[in-house]
Amino acid sequence: MRELKGLYSALLGAFHEDGSINEKGLRQIIRHNIDHNKMDGLYVGGSTGENFMLSTDEKKRIFEIAKDEAKNDITLMAQVGSINLKESVELAKFVVDLGYDAISAVTPFYYKFGFDEVRHYYETIVADVDTRMVIYFIPFLTGVNISVDQFAKLFENKKIVGVKFTQGDFYLLERMRKAFPDKLIFAGFDEMLLPATVLGIDGAIGSTYNVNAARARQIYELTRANKIAEALEVQHVTNDLITDILDNGLYGTIKLLLAEQGIEAGYCREPMKGYTPEMRARAKEIYKKYF
Repeated sequence: MRELKGLYSALLGAFHEDGSINEKGLRQIIRHNIDHNKMDGLYVGGSTGENFMLSTDEKKRIFEIAKDEAKNDITLMAQVGSINLKESVELAKFVVDLGYDAISAVTPFYYKFGFDEVRHYYETIVADVDTRMVIYFIPFLTGVNISVDQFAKLFENKKIVGVKFTQGDFYLLERMRKAFPDKLIFAGFDEMLLPATVLGIDGAIGSTYNVNAARARQIYELTRANKIAEALEVQHVTNDLITDILDNGLYGTIKLLLAEQGIEAGYCREPMKGYTPEMRARAKEIYKKYF
């Protein structure tokens, strides 16, 4: 069984201008993360992949392409979460059959689900699959908060092995690390990789790792070696880059930065905005500044 720890790129989706899947571009992004970025894993079907704007068949096709291109060169974790529980169950079975190493699922969102409903959701997704589940905890987008005691109840299911912690509450992160030393905790905020690593995470999953993998690796390894001052200097540069990317449009700018490296990363799905001449020009400036 492949180890799940380490640094994962949250895989971008590659689309043509009409919104259809750009298979050639997607394969190029995957190979870039494996061959150039030297990532430990790929997190497929998450927010960065524009997953929640895709049909079930489109999600399946992206899972297929990622597995076919990556083969066994890298750890693959599939995000199968949805507020359509039947779809989540279907996707979980689909990716397990494809040979993914683990699954993940965002907490059910939009409606104000209670904890018992959240627990039922996870229990149902993992019930009929032989795999490992990493909870995708991102309360600033979902509105779903989970306490340490509630995580303890979720972790009673042995298939639920960890959490992708995309939350700025580092008190909660410290409490979870202490309470669950044997569970996997992945940091989900690229801009806070250093402090998360200090608190003992097992890895991280990031959007900007598609372009900023080398610096992310430096931060992670330097911090683990207790070279905090050196790691902080790299985090400063990384956060300058992240600020510039966010100001120009997160996913689109990452794709335009990849295009500067000859990768056909394509467009974002509507209703995300298209590329303006100003956005393209700014992306070129960002690339020249940081790479």
